[in-house]
Amino acid sequence: MTARRDSRRLVPEFLATAGRARPTRNTLDRLTVLYATGETVPDGLEPPERRLVEIALEAVVLAEAAAHLRLPVSIVRVLVSDLMDRGHLKMRAPVPAALQHEPQLLERVLSGLRAVR
Repeated sequence: MTARRDSRRLVPEFLATAGRARPTRNTLDRLTVLYATGETVPDGLEPPERRLVEIALEAVVLAEAAAHLRLPVSIVRVLVSDLMDRGHLKMRAPVPAALQHEPQLLERVLSGLRAVR
């Protein structure tokens, strides 16, 4: 018989941010693209911060990083803003909806590519 893993965390999420609830930057959106500034993870980071930088070695969206960390987006925003303040992460704003391609156009292009084969 295997022991059932409790889905509750042993440490509350707010402790990952030392109890702070607000990021130092108000420009972080759920679709903000994050990427690490270096090629390796710097020493001296707390475990959630270390994991966040590891995830951001390849570009990642803030909401996706939160899912990987299994933390609420609000907590990850605080972690990201701290790491940005220390120079470990950079961000790129999400592409505005007005500049995104229309789904109908993309479907027509895909249909045309399939027809070429």
